[in-house]
Amino acid sequence: QVQLVESGGGLVQAGGSLRLSCAASRRTFSSYAMGWFRQAPGKEREFVSAIGWSGFSPAYADSVKGRFTISRDNAKTSVYLQMNSLKPEDTAVYYCAASTTNIIASVDYWGQGTQVTVSS
Repeated sequence: QVQLVESGGGLVQAGGSLRLSCAASRRTFSSYAMGWFRQAPGKEREFVSAIGWSGFSPAYADSVKGRFTISRDNAKTSVYLQMNSLKPEDTAVYYCAASTTNIIASVDYWGQGTQVTVSS
């Protein structure tokens, strides 16, 4: 079992930045692919970004490419999402996720979510 706890959400004006953090409970954190998903009101949960155990070759949704950066620190069992140039359409609950396989196709563990609100 892996517990994921997100932090760093909040209210920011368009064009601003936020950094989300996700702390994992398990020492075997380094064996999991980690990622971020988001869900806006009235919409389905969607993929945002993912990173493999090594930290190389991160993946991004087209909507955030060039603005968001994912990173991980295996020593701290944490994953981060730096969000720059935020837009009102980025408003959503952001969820941290962990997977032993392809995280876009199958998530083994979810965090509780953190709200990000971008005002225009």
